[in-house]
Amino acid sequence: MATPFPHIAHQPYSPAQPPEAAARAFHDIMRQRRSVRMFSPRPVSEETLRWCVAAASTAPSGANKQPWRFVCVRDPALKHAIREAAEAEEREFYQRRATPDWLADLAPLGTDDAKPFLDIAPWLVVVFKLMKTDPRADGTQGKVYYTDESVGIATGLFLAACQHAGLATLTHTPSPMGFLSKVLSRPEHERPFLLIPVGYPADDCTVPNITRKPIDEVMVVR
Repeated sequence: MATPFPHIAHQPYSPAQPPEAAARAFHDIMRQRRSVRMFSPRPVSEETLRWCVAAASTAPSGANKQPWRFVCVRDPALKHAIREAAEAEEREFYQRRATPDWLADLAPLGTDDAKPFLDIAPWLVVVFKLMKTDPRADGTQGKVYYTDESVGIATGLFLAACQHAGLATLTHTPSPMGFLSKVLSRPEHERPFLLIPVGYPADDCTVPNITRKPIDEVMVVR
């Protein structure tokens, strides 16, 4: 039987303002977050990415297995290899795989199979989900639980951390994403979950003029 974790005193975070004001301040930062496809090549320090990944790693996870890996790519050759493979999958998607309804829903956003931002953004962060724990010293691996939920929460925290750092992001989902495992030489127990370009928006960056649902459509109080 596993040894129980010792319990320690919880040290809660106390904002310097009332909870309503603190929650609103967080919202005011996050409401400016947009999915950006026009990036600047302006550098972003590795330390900045480390803190954003560290924030992501504070996420809760099933049985505390922390089944995520954030592979942060800045090498131009690797980024270009990812772009070429992603665009090949995207051409298949737009030409053959996508349903008419799906294409119709995408049309107002102006997306297509060209992904130049994969070369331009200073970082490509590939989030992998672990299907088992990393191998122990004897080569055995343990189970993980609620993997998609855990990695999804961690990814959300990563996006929030990037926004707080003044960075732009895009949640890119070329499908299928198996090519990422091959290009990045990842082990069998890691599966691609999401590809996130990270950097600063281009000076002439534009985004679709979309709206978000009002709070009364997404929140129910009983």
